[in-house]
Amino acid sequence: MGTTEIFLIALTIILAVPYLAWRLLRTDYWAPLVVVQIVGGILLGPGVLGAAFPDYYAFVFNPQVIGSLNGIAWWAVMMFVFVAGLELDISDAWANRRETAITAAGALVTPLLFGAAAAALLLQTPGWIGPKGNYGQVVLGIGMACAVTALPILVLLMEKLGIFRQPLGQRILRYASLDDVAIWGVLALILVDWERVGRQAVFLVVFAFASWAVRALFRRLEENDRWYVSLVWLAAVGFAADWLGLHFMVGAFLAGAVLDAHWFSRERLDGFRQFLLLAVMPVFFLSTGLRTQWDVGGVAVFGAAFLFLAASVAGKLVGVRIAGRILGWATGEASIIGWLLQTKALIMIIFVNVLLDKGIVTNETFTALLLMAVLSTMLTVPMVTPKLKKLDLSHK
Repeated sequence: MGTTEIFLIALTIILAVPYLAWRLLRTDYWAPLVVVQIVGGILLGPGVLGAAFPDYYAFVFNPQVIGSLNGIAWWAVMMFVFVAGLELDISDAWANRRETAITAAGALVTPLLFGAAAAALLLQTPGWIGPKGNYGQVVLGIGMACAVTALPILVLLMEKLGIFRQPLGQRILRYASLDDVAIWGVLALILVDWERVGRQAVFLVVFAFASWAVRALFRRLEENDRWYVSLVWLAAVGFAADWLGLHFMVGAFLAGAVLDAHWFSRERLDGFRQFLLLAVMPVFFLSTGLRTQWDVGGVAVFGAAFLFLAASVAGKLVGVRIAGRILGWATGEASIIGWLLQTKALIMIIFVNVLLDKGIVTNETFTALLLMAVLSTMLTVPMVTPKLKKLDLSHK
């Protein structure tokens, strides 16, 4: 067969297998489709399918097919991160700045410290620091991975739980939005290339002027033109950020963050995000799964994953509980908010993909963090649902 036929076989597998598992096994309560797609990517990767059926794996996921899939995955995740940046509402966070700042700080700093401590413990053994990384970068990177909240998945889960449009859901959205900004700021700090720091400073200056010009242009454009120009803007900023030593994902987030969400209709923006999750993000999940490795031993990787999970969940719950005490929340609110904010999938996976791309972490560290992201997201709905029912009863 030619590359086109093999590519289409791979695409059929990528789209069909997770969907069938999700639908037939009825996993939606504890594993939404996006989680099943991530798990499917891991199972279809070299660590599972490649080990069990090496000839079949080598035939379907040959270098030409993987190259094609990676191209789709890069563009898909750039658009997804762009939308995440676009939907940030800093004005709402500013209007409620005391509550938002205290909660966001608790939800970010405490799990970051817990995750950094877990990383320091893990790094006493070899095999976790990438060829271009150093101890400080890996400790900060793992700590930040434990502190991340996956804002787009959080929205999907809150919609499933029926609280997204309620005051509690909007509060949680504010906290997660502020932490989202911090995530990309820390990533940029981790990726600072001191040999290119002058060029990176020039990028930020040029980007500031370019953003002003693009915003002025968008005010004059019709919405249809805004959609097209925004994609051109996304590609250009992603290229500039990557070429100057930052990652194209940092550029993608910045490209969206400087635009206003109200320039795009809510219906089309929601539809665009749903299209990405349906049509192209499964390719990103598969390409992520293809990068999983178990070379330091499966037991060690799973042990690291559970260590990170414990640090992440405990850090998030403790930090939010402290914020709740300071702000005088009702009984039970801190637990619900903490469990929702510890949702990791997607944004954390994107974050650690960047660390792997830059050689800061090894494939084994990446695999452990990926497993942690899946497990943390699978815990969210089962843990929050009964707590919401108790909170409702307590308010009656």
